[in-house]
Amino acid sequence: MFTNPSPDQLRTLLREVKSIAVVGLSPRPDRPSHRVARALQGFGYRIVPVRPAVAEVLGEKAYARLADIPHPVDLVDVFRASDEVAPLVDECIALGVKRLWLQDGVIDEAAAEKAQAAGMTVVMDRCVLRDYVDLIP
Repeated sequence: MFTNPSPDQLRTLLREVKSIAVVGLSPRPDRPSHRVARALQGFGYRIVPVRPAVAEVLGEKAYARLADIPHPVDLVDVFRASDEVAPLVDECIALGVKRLWLQDGVIDEAAAEKAQAAGMTVVMDRCVLRDYVDLIP
């Protein structure tokens, strides 16, 4: 059964991470993905947008797929429908991603367990921004 990391583990993760690939990052300022990524950018994280058919978001070059990013990222943050998680986990495993965060309402226990079994730290059904605000002084 899937279990999220403890608050202390989340705090450590949030302190270690410097770059975040945001899958499903919307260019529209009214969308949750945009608001969360903009706030994280303001806290000093480098945001790497992953969204097809968009050239850039928040002043950063956007990539159609994780595999298109030419440099490693510390965390993959997912704003996509739950039924899109399993193929994304397969892509993360193939790319050697170490940390995966599935935002509020993004839930696929089997895919999360598969990612954990592959050695990834996985956070599911939580908001990275809310946890940052709650856990990082």
